[in-house]
Amino acid sequence: MRAFAWLILFGTLLLWSGNWIVARAVREEIAPGFATAGRLVLVVALLAPFCARGLAAKAARFTAAEWRPLLLLGFCGGGIHLGLQWLGLHYTTATSATLYLSTAPIFILLLARPLLGEGIGAPQWAGVAISFAGVALIGTQGDLSLVSFNAGDALALASMAMWSAYTVLLRLRRDSLDTPEFLTLICLMGLLWMAPWVAWEIAAGRKVLLSPAGAAAVAYSAIGSLLLAYAGWSYVVTRLGAARAGATMHLMPAIAVALAAIFLGEYPRWFHFAGLALILAGVALSAGRAPPARVRTPHNDR
Repeated sequence: MRAFAWLILFGTLLLWSGNWIVARAVREEIAPGFATAGRLVLVVALLAPFCARGLAAKAARFTAAEWRPLLLLGFCGGGIHLGLQWLGLHYTTATSATLYLSTAPIFILLLARPLLGEGIGAPQWAGVAISFAGVALIGTQGDLSLVSFNAGDALALASMAMWSAYTVLLRLRRDSLDTPEFLTLICLMGLLWMAPWVAWEIAAGRKVLLSPAGAAAVAYSAIGSLLLAYAGWSYVVTRLGAARAGATMHLMPAIAVALAAIFLGEYPRWFHFAGLALILAGVALSAGRAPPARVRTPHNDR
């Protein structure tokens, strides 16, 4: 079963990496908030007919201890972080944005220790540092003096910070929702958080009409990078742990570089290959066995 979890993890990373390419390719076709809300609506429309009754029945019986992590998950992972990602890609390239994926394990490591009691050892920290060096090499095109931080970079970083919090909070769930019910609830919460953003885009005259390319991007984001990838990530985190799964997100910049070459005509150079070697080495080190975790119980979490 562990081998299957790693296979699901690779598929999830591939779907998410493709989303950065798609968002960059259609940035002039659709407003980011509208695109994010559109894919949330599509996911709810696909799942609700199969799980709405069960979700409503279970939600009516939730205790405060069950609602607290769900509300936090809805804020961190429901939609805003996706909107920030798409908005950031209006101002920076897909390759540059994925550089900040390297910060996800740092956020996860910092949050997993106090919230989950997960042990973090020196090899995990060393792996993160090595992987970050590889990502930085790719992002700066082989010249570390070129590091910059524009609006797009800041938005991408904020997106990853929120996603990291979502990853850790997944382990604090105490509800009885199955995966379709959980995703439906998270998307509904995301729509509530995205409503002011979409209202502003409409009032400001942003492009909210779907072109064929924009519609295809929304469909891919909903079914691929949201529906399938969210389910895959939830499965992986419960099987491998938040810190270990988060460390493998260093693979996404390398995957994105390959996809960018295929679909955007951005062909890799020597620093892409050197960076990939460092990323893979760091991921292998970070995925090793961590120190024993402190056991948490539902009683302690309350």
